[in-house]
Amino acid sequence: MRATIRTELELPMRFHDGWSTTADVISFDGLADGREHLALRWGPPARRTPLVRVHSECLTGDVLGSARCDCGPQLRESVERIAEAGGYLLYLRQEGRGIGLYAKLDAYALQDEGLDTYEANLALGYGEDERDYTVAAQMLQALGVRRVDLLTNNPDKAEQLVALGIEVAALVPTAAHLSGSNGRYLAAKVRHGHRIRSVAQ
Repeated sequence: MRATIRTELELPMRFHDGWSTTADVISFDGLADGREHLALRWGPPARRTPLVRVHSECLTGDVLGSARCDCGPQLRESVERIAEAGGYLLYLRQEGRGIGLYAKLDAYALQDEGLDTYEANLALGYGEDERDYTVAAQMLQALGVRRVDLLTNNPDKAEQLVALGIEVAALVPTAAHLSGSNGRYLAAKVRHGHRIRSVAQ
C-alpha cells in the first residue's frame, strides 16, 4: 500500500520551558492502519541524510508531563535536535507501546504492584511491545526519504524500518531522562535491549 501526502502547513510550537520553534506538519492518506499519524519537518538537513525520530504517542508523558516515563523529555530533546540538524519527527498514534491509553493505565496499576512495564503488558494479555512501524516507512517513502539517521535508543525501530525498505545509516542515541519516578522504567528498557548511554536530569 502506498501513502500520499494529504496536507502540509506551518506549525509554530512552544514548549513548557519556553523554547519555541516552527515546523512543517504533514498529514497523509493511505496509511496501512487508517490512523492519523503526523510528520513534522525541519530543514533542509545540514547533511544529505536527515535525522529522524519515530516517536510513539504518550498522552501521559508528552501532554500531561508524567514522570513515570521519559517520553515527554525525549520528545522535547528530539524536536530541538532535529530543528538544529534538519529532518523529521514522525508522531505515531501508538499509545502504550501499541496497547492503547486505557490498557496502558491498567498496566500502570500492575506496575504499582511490582511488575515492570513489559511484564504488565504480558499480564494484560498483550505482547511486550505491540508497535509496528509499517506506517513510519510509508510516511518516509511518501516524503521521498529512503535513508535516515535514526534518533533512538531502541534497536527494534531500526530493525523494523530496514525490513520495510528504509536504510538506517546510523543510530543516534537520545539521553536517558532519569527522574525520581522512572528509574525502574528505564532499567526495564535496558533489560529489553534499549541502548541507553547517558543520563539527563
